[in-house]
Amino acid sequence: MTSALLDPERLVAQAKETTGPSDFGEDTWQEGLERLTTALREEAALNEIGVQVASGEILNYLGSRLQITDWLRRHPEAASADVTPPVVIVGQGRTGTTILHDLLAQDPAHRVPLTWEVDRPLPPPEPETYETDPRIAEVQTQLGMTELLIPGFLPMHPIGARHAQECVRITACDFRSMIFPTQYRVPSYACWLLEEAAMAPAYRWHRRFLQVLQARHRRPRWVLKSPAHVWCLGALLHEYPNALLVQTHRDPLRIIASLASLLSTLRRLATDESPIPQGAAEFSPYLIDGLDRSVTARLDGTVPPDRVVDVHFRDFMADPFATIRNVYEHLGLALSADAESRMRAFLAAHPQDEHGRHQYTFADTGLDLAEWRERARRYQEHFGVASEI
Repeated sequence: MTSALLDPERLVAQAKETTGPSDFGEDTWQEGLERLTTALREEAALNEIGVQVASGEILNYLGSRLQITDWLRRHPEAASADVTPPVVIVGQGRTGTTILHDLLAQDPAHRVPLTWEVDRPLPPPEPETYETDPRIAEVQTQLGMTELLIPGFLPMHPIGARHAQECVRITACDFRSMIFPTQYRVPSYACWLLEEAAMAPAYRWHRRFLQVLQARHRRPRWVLKSPAHVWCLGALLHEYPNALLVQTHRDPLRIIASLASLLSTLRRLATDESPIPQGAAEFSPYLIDGLDRSVTARLDGTVPPDRVVDVHFRDFMADPFATIRNVYEHLGLALSADAESRMRAFLAAHPQDEHGRHQYTFADTGLDLAEWRERARRYQEHFGVASEI
């Protein structure tokens, strides 16, 4: 059953039949789909539910690509519209990126991709119904099953139809996305993605997706976020050369421990084999590599110093609004009293322990602390990141 449901030709044919259009646009998605489905069949140890979930998600990404390509073909004015230079949060996962993104999303000057519109982008959102669109309730109903299906996930990563969504859910339509190695154990796909795959096509697709979302509902600037950007800052800035970046920082060993715990929990939906040490051994080299790439991007000028501001997790958690005011000031943006008031209301309505506290330790990873502290040295010394453990 696994081979049949995760056969790429079958999935493509089914997506066309279900969606209607048959043009996927640029042929950049095919290699990633082939490598992903192979890894899912051969490496991910999917259980029966996992096979259904993975095939269903792939169909959704294929369907979105078909629909967006068709819509932009019929609306060339949207396809030629500029995507204003965005603010992009590029820190590694577990460094406060989610709450920072959600808080910046409260500023009326900002346009962020919300979960409901990323899941169901067409027809493009309208300003008059942006808060009442029936898709919001539909997506929220689906997300309401998360804690039942993946017990313990919500304390690690709050989700909601109206929460800001990550760019990995957009680039997934080009099948060049870290969302897949996060959800499933697919090391061959992850190695291809990080070491071989050109990421320019994924960012071209990313722009097209945003062109659809902004077609009828624009604001002065986009605010985007994904830990995956840290591996490919050059490709990001090639597509958005005037982007303003916010890089969040935290002790890499805390990142490894927290993410290994999250991976173990998240993957339990799709596999019966998801021990914390397995995820830690798999992901820790990826994480350090991404952090090292961010150092190199500063040293070689890929990231111009006047287009980035650094945020340290400890400072942000100690005083979120001092950090936010600093971000606005460094990026030359205006923080209005109304925007700050909305941010404070959001934070009050969504306290850190809203769904419980995420408990984890580095010892759970099974990794040697001294070895990984040494491997993290270059990043920590360059950005002045303190050790927490």
